[in-house]
Amino acid sequence: MTAAATKPEESTSDEALEERGDLHINRSVLRKIAEHAADVDPGSARSGRKHAAGAEISGPDDALRVRLTVALRYPNPVRDTVASMRERVEAELSRIAGCTVRSVDVTVSGLVPPAAAPRVE
Repeated sequence: MTAAATKPEESTSDEALEERGDLHINRSVLRKIAEHAADVDPGSARSGRKHAAGAEISGPDDALRVRLTVALRYPNPVRDTVASMRERVEAELSRIAGCTVRSVDVTVSGLVPPAAAPRVE
């Protein structure tokens, strides 16, 4: 037996929008999104739990202010790496939570050299 797939009716009337309610995303979730976005940037020095990014979120959802504290890989160019992190954090908060980011302030807490290759004698 086969059944035809049916599409639910999409209603975009004002009444339907009012019935949907509001969505509130806790600030701790927004903070975790920002921290993860910074940590997955190629210039991040995070390795396991060591050197993980820290974030503070303030402001309304349509004008978030993000303050990041990160450690970066050395000798990557700091200015380029920070610009990449800003873009990534802004994009992820917009994509995942639907928030608009007003500013992303970054404090570089350290520069971490690459791990030394193991010496074999």
